[in-house]
Amino acid sequence: MLVIPLLASCTSIVEGDAKPGVTFEKRGPAGTVPAGLEKFYGQQLAWQDCAPFATTGTSKQAYGSKRDVECTRLEVPLDYTKPTGDTITIGVLRYKATGQKIGSLLTNPGGPGASGMASAAGMVGDYRKTDLAERFDLIGFDPRGIGASEPAVRCLSNAERDADRLDLDIDTSPAGIAQTEQENKAYADKCAAGTKFGAAMLANMGTRDVVKDMDVLRSALGDAKLSYVGYSYGTRIGTEYAETFPQNVRALVLDGAVDPTQDQLQSLVAQGAGFQKAFNEFIKWCQQEDDCPLTGDANTSFRELTTPLLQKPVDVGSRKLSYNDAITATIQALYSEQLWPLLLQGLNELKAGKGTMLLRLADAYFDRDDQGNYSTITDAFSAVHCVDDQRLTDKNALLETARQYKAAAPFLDDGNPPGAALDSCAFWPAPVSARTGPPKAEGIPPLLVISTTGDPATPYEAGVNLAKTLNSRLLTFEGVQHTVFLQGQPCVDAAGVKYLIDQTLPADGTRCAS
Repeated sequence: MLVIPLLASCTSIVEGDAKPGVTFEKRGPAGTVPAGLEKFYGQQLAWQDCAPFATTGTSKQAYGSKRDVECTRLEVPLDYTKPTGDTITIGVLRYKATGQKIGSLLTNPGGPGASGMASAAGMVGDYRKTDLAERFDLIGFDPRGIGASEPAVRCLSNAERDADRLDLDIDTSPAGIAQTEQENKAYADKCAAGTKFGAAMLANMGTRDVVKDMDVLRSALGDAKLSYVGYSYGTRIGTEYAETFPQNVRALVLDGAVDPTQDQLQSLVAQGAGFQKAFNEFIKWCQQEDDCPLTGDANTSFRELTTPLLQKPVDVGSRKLSYNDAITATIQALYSEQLWPLLLQGLNELKAGKGTMLLRLADAYFDRDDQGNYSTITDAFSAVHCVDDQRLTDKNALLETARQYKAAAPFLDDGNPPGAALDSCAFWPAPVSARTGPPKAEGIPPLLVISTTGDPATPYEAGVNLAKTLNSRLLTFEGVQHTVFLQGQPCVDAAGVKYLIDQTLPADGTRCAS
């Protein structure tokens, strides 16, 4: 790709007169600029109050409590192969550095589908406690099609999402499989129909396109090279960026890695094993409490408590707690030990025929606010996944994976025969656009990969494998949670902060413990 080298960027700032409450900044272009994209790389940004960028109760709360953040929109091509065609916008949030600034620190919380703007706003409190706050503007962005970015991918209405959570799809007979596949095809069709630009938007929702947006953002912010922290799926974004723009990498922290050596089915089984491991740790804690409802064989006890919901959900006011929601709530709580007391409360409520806490945990997973409004996280997850990962159409392989998953995570076995219904991606109205094969480390400076021994969602070995594949440094955290950097663990935070500021990696084999 032809690029235009730029040795430095200039900054112009205009406040006040043109638009009250808006600060216009032009800091780019900076670094290398692909030919034909100059107007995007050098665009002016209009910073303003973040309130208009809130799309859910969650983001309203996040932005409202952080008056020292500001937001803007970044214009990018819908299709990078057609830079003079339709454009879309990316929502961006900034907490400004308080001292001698190195540059910007971009972050992504994962998902895919989670709001990077809301996540960054939520990080400000912990971020202020580190030296990063003096040296970097903290930048959160909503990837294309997500949150405040426009247009947003929207497949189901709030009412349809509520109904979908009550649809168990447990019938694995041929007729049941056919019905499930019909529903999955209808969902894919609704995603195209409910999203501006339709299939064209869905075709350009992948990580391939997100990293190009990140490079435009890097330049518009005035940074010649990128500093970035990616969590969970955000590690895939970081890895893809490093492969696509190796010359533009300054420092990347990848925490909670997606395993580059596994295919989609292998990753699913590994994740099941990871959640079983975290569940076992929860049980050790639970059975030390006086009111733990899971006794004897915990897998059996958990199933006996939850599987009656398959036949009869529990009323929670005007809503119902389904089996799916009880499992989702449990998964949500296994992401962090801090949520274990809430899961214990929820399981005790379920034992008493109530479902308030479990439904609340499930709502948090799906990002549903108290007014019944959902964010786009679930729809965006599908949109990214369906163009990032190869289509799964081999029903024998699907059936075998379902069997392996039940074996890897026996606490999640609902007692029904495994099924092999094609998911919505098999009917997706856009092609797979991601690269195939493991990532390549040519031209990439050493990165910092952080992996947690008891991570349920992205198991420890995934981080080991990513660090090895990228020829980067691995930092091990001994704990039970999903991701750890900038979450109050001094050993991990000190190592990551030092790396980001002066690019000094921790010693090989460094381990931290809670």
